[in-house]
Amino acid sequence: MGFFEKLGFKKKQERLQDGLEKSRSGLLGKLGKAIAGKDTVDDEVLDELEEVLITSDVGVKTTLKIIKRIEERVKRDKYLNTSELQRILREEIVLLLKESDSDKPAEFDAVSPYKPHVIMVVGVNGVGKTTTIGKLAWHYKNAGRNVMLGAADTFRAAAVNQLKIWSERANVSIIQQGQGADPAAVAFDTVSSAKSKGADVVLIDTAGRLHNKKGLMDELTKIKRVMSKVVPEAPHEVLLVLDASTGQNAMQQALAFTEAVDITGLALTKLDGTAKGGIVIGISSELSVPVKYIGVGEQADDLQIFERERFVNALFEKELKS
Repeated sequence: MGFFEKLGFKKKQERLQDGLEKSRSGLLGKLGKAIAGKDTVDDEVLDELEEVLITSDVGVKTTLKIIKRIEERVKRDKYLNTSELQRILREEIVLLLKESDSDKPAEFDAVSPYKPHVIMVVGVNGVGKTTTIGKLAWHYKNAGRNVMLGAADTFRAAAVNQLKIWSERANVSIIQQGQGADPAAVAFDTVSSAKSKGADVVLIDTAGRLHNKKGLMDELTKIKRVMSKVVPEAPHEVLLVLDASTGQNAMQQALAFTEAVDITGLALTKLDGTAKGGIVIGISSELSVPVKYIGVGEQADDLQIFERERFVNALFEKELKS
């Protein structure tokens, strides 16, 4: 790794560390109080740990999985002291995330077998969906990819305008028809244009409404159907954007969307403004859908590719090791 690569790597670590400060402080503070004065990991410590994880928005189901695994290790190793608990907890969370994420971390310069590679982005209003699309476009462009955006969230004029601003910022093309246009028509035109112009990546914005599952499914199914007429198997990815600061509400949104459409990956935004970073663990584990990106700040490069070990280390350590 060259000097500039190391510099960029260090900056990325620092941003991740800073972005998880609130979550880390909350988790470690609760954990410290739970094991204060204890010499061994007994039932009382495990009960305290269970409460710590649930109140850190890891979620009940995922917390019970983690506690069960730690109980098994306690029985197997016969004796575990509380100083080892944080290490064991870290290891078990990484393993849990690994089970939900069998793929290698996404890379913006990776060559897709599809051209164009079509990504449909979904999520309710206010989660940072359109901003996430803009940041993804910026990353793909910087990686040397030819990118095109489709403004298919036509129910809000603000969404179309916001995506246009991001297209200018990232210096990528955008297809738009304005507020009130047929979203499927916009998606069709975008993919058609991308194919004819040899674009590498297409990012399709969709309406952020979750009025009912049938309505959502019908709308997204139509968008998918028209795109596949241009590029078979499109969309190749369906990315669900969630606001991490909403905690368990994000979990409920995720459950509703996964029932309505086949989600292939998750993007968790606004982690820098919340102490509810544990929701990343719970959503990934409970849905068995990989977290692909996390947002730890306002800048374009604050949208980071999710790497489970670095995330867990940043959640537990004040200083990350390279």
